[in-house]
Amino acid sequence: MKKLLLMAAVAVFGFTNVNAQDEKSYGFSEGDIFLEGNIGFGSENDKNVDAKSNSFNISPKLGFFISEDLAIGGVLSFSSFKEEVAGTDVFDQTGFGVGAFGRYYFLDLGERFKTFTEFGVGYSSNKDQISDVSLNTIGAGLDLGINYFVTEKIALTFGLRNVLSFSSTKADSDGAEAVSNFNLGFGDVANPFGGNAAFGILFKF
Repeated sequence: MKKLLLMAAVAVFGFTNVNAQDEKSYGFSEGDIFLEGNIGFGSENDKNVDAKSNSFNISPKLGFFISEDLAIGGVLSFSSFKEEVAGTDVFDQTGFGVGAFGRYYFLDLGERFKTFTEFGVGYSSNKDQISDVSLNTIGAGLDLGINYFVTEKIALTFGLRNVLSFSSTKADSDGAEAVSNFNLGFGDVANPFGGNAAFGILFKF
């Protein structure tokens, strides 16, 4: 009798454990909140003209799901770009930006892969420390991305920024005129990502 009770207890425990595993959910629900950070960097060393450049940017985002597939939120951005020629700094720029976005998840590629498109608008200001001139930009852009859920709460993010974008930039100096820019596409043959590839990590709450 004791053996039967023990076997029944083991069976119940095993069934419960399997059900708990089956109940794992990789994705989002209405009311979920996520914090995501995208990071990008680049470095170039041209020995033909003794020129070097380094760039870095980070964009933390906070989003709220108003439905299972649609999230809205805000984003901050910080960036830097520095270039020197023959050991002399010719460009030293730092930037800050703020914006809002809407993200729509439209396709699941298996259980853990979630693809999305994102539309955002924002303002940024970039100042060159050498010339003491600031460039102020307003713009809008459409991104494509994918999340891979490592756990139920943590996902890796890969995205292509500004697949479609428009911006208007004006220097903070007397007589300066605005410069408008429109972009559509993924880049050229030499760089298929167009320099817009971004990697990050997402935390779901």
